[in-house]
Amino acid sequence: MKRRDFIKVTGLGAAGAATLAAPAIAQSMPEIKWRMPTSWPKSLDTLYGGAEMMAKAVAEATDNKFQIQTFAGGEIVPGLQVLDAVQNGTCEIGHTASYYYFGKDPTFTFGSSVPFGPNMRINQAWYMLGGGREVLNEFYKSYNVTSLLAGNTGCQMGGWFRKEIKTVNDLKGLKFRIGGFAGRVLQKLGAVPQQIAGGDIYPALEKGTIDGAEWVGPYDDEKLGFYKVAPHYYYPGWWEGGPILIAFVNLDKWNALPKYYQSVLEQAGHLANNWMMAKYDQANPQALRRLLAGGTKLHAFPQEVMEASFKAAKELHNEIATTNPSFKKVYESLTNFSNNDYSWFQVAELSYDSFMARHAQS
Repeated sequence: MKRRDFIKVTGLGAAGAATLAAPAIAQSMPEIKWRMPTSWPKSLDTLYGGAEMMAKAVAEATDNKFQIQTFAGGEIVPGLQVLDAVQNGTCEIGHTASYYYFGKDPTFTFGSSVPFGPNMRINQAWYMLGGGREVLNEFYKSYNVTSLLAGNTGCQMGGWFRKEIKTVNDLKGLKFRIGGFAGRVLQKLGAVPQQIAGGDIYPALEKGTIDGAEWVGPYDDEKLGFYKVAPHYYYPGWWEGGPILIAFVNLDKWNALPKYYQSVLEQAGHLANNWMMAKYDQANPQALRRLLAGGTKLHAFPQEVMEASFKAAKELHNEIATTNPSFKKVYESLTNFSNNDYSWFQVAELSYDSFMARHAQS
């Protein structure tokens, strides 16, 4: 059959031929615009920057057909109400920390970090390959959202205090800003936890409304200026050994996305996640040196405080697990996975890191 006869028979003219020439994937990409509120002020260029990177990657991978507009905490919804906005469909996606919503159900804490939970790598491995994502999304489904990996800060610092913490008794009556579920552990030790969004911490610390505050680590803490009003800087943040940051997606909006867009969105989250981990590892050492040079007093939490906190955390976990089936299910999944992984870390990772840290030159 001659070419002109083929075109005549099949009904393909110039327009049809042009359609065939266009990539099939481009034809199946609808134009979609979403809004992404975050829990972070724009000044925190790693946390908020992770959300921006995720949105940018989605736009670039879809030739700007799928656009996500990011908003700092408080711009369209308060920083601690991101989940609510996504759940009720006010916004399609949100970048936040799952443990901010532990007041709704303590199970939310596992989507970020449970006190005395695993380090960054083990937490990530559990979420990605150890069944973590599945058990969490099963829980999140009842809140009309699903989760995507969207960041990790690594092990955090223990926070800034006006006075030294020498014994467990020094925690009694202490008004301390702390995110998420860990505040309930400190309550067992007599502290008075306060959950305050990032942008509001400094004024509270400056006015004396709180006696101390934790955020993330040297890079972000320096930006927020805590060293100006609280000179004592403690480590480690036992409540956040390797906290995940979550992109919550409205379940109906997620299910309505083309599979290609779902894949792009998930991979964009992984990109932001990997960048954030690298950024903190690059920026924290430099920031800590600057803080110490400026007069910050660095302390390790006393062993007495660490042991008492560990005991209180385990008691609280077990208490909740007896009455909350969702908490128990996720807790057992994470604990079994992390115990197994720590047995491996102790063989090679810990011994190697300890050796290298002893021989590192500042």
